[in-house]
Amino acid sequence: MPASFRFGTVGSPISTPKRPGGSVGAILRLKELGLDALELGWVRAVRVTKETCAAIQATSSEQGVLISIHAPYFINLNASDEEWVNSRKRLMDAAVYGNLAGATDIIFHPGSYFKKSPEEVMPLAIERLEGCLDELREAGNKVTLRPETMGKSAMLGSLEDTLAMAKALPGVEPCIDFAHLHARPGDGSVNTYDEFSHILEQVGKTLGEKSLLHLHIHLSGIKYGEKGEREHLLLKDSDLNLADLFKALKHFHCQGRILCESPVMEDDALYMKEFWSEK
Repeated sequence: MPASFRFGTVGSPISTPKRPGGSVGAILRLKELGLDALELGWVRAVRVTKETCAAIQATSSEQGVLISIHAPYFINLNASDEEWVNSRKRLMDAAVYGNLAGATDIIFHPGSYFKKSPEEVMPLAIERLEGCLDELREAGNKVTLRPETMGKSAMLGSLEDTLAMAKALPGVEPCIDFAHLHARPGDGSVNTYDEFSHILEQVGKTLGEKSLLHLHIHLSGIKYGEKGEREHLLLKDSDLNLADLFKALKHFHCQGRILCESPVMEDDALYMKEFWSEK
């Protein structure tokens, strides 16, 4: 049986009409295009009403479009105690309102090392995530928290970081951004079948083979330098080896969602969906 992915966008498609507009309009536009996953970009702040969340949930359910949330950028699991208060609220607001909107997964940037080693940072990061999960579960909220792999080496969010968090805490899974992982070393590596296969092997060995059946992947072209990510690009304007990546995903029988972050995200999402079906 071939591996199965839902394809969609991170944020509303560029071509979303002004009416009805918003998240409901984005869901309708994605369905019209033949896409079936949407990651709502609540990246500045969580400013949404319960009524809007209900409308998002109803529309996504009717249209068969899966919903996830990209939490605000300014979250840092390694923040000072004072700053963590606001970081935690941003993550929890995304999880609470995301759950009301029918989202199953909450994606977030884990933060910065602040020149410490990953080994020094990880215990605090895991402790803080555990506190968030405990509160969510007590409230009956079953969302999965997904720290994203990051595109700069100074940022908390290597593949190993995200796997360590996920291994320690049920309810945490990585959001694997293959463009970020390609950009992070700054030398053009992590762009071959063997390297992509190694990533999937690590995920399967660390979290169990079943984890490969519900992957949450970000994908786009990417521009990078010695220090890592610079900006997202269209796939055709980048060196990302999509053919080898899809070959690896199929070899490991992976399933889940692939969300596009290219500048014209719906065009590349449709291209990826078509390319996947051809391979």
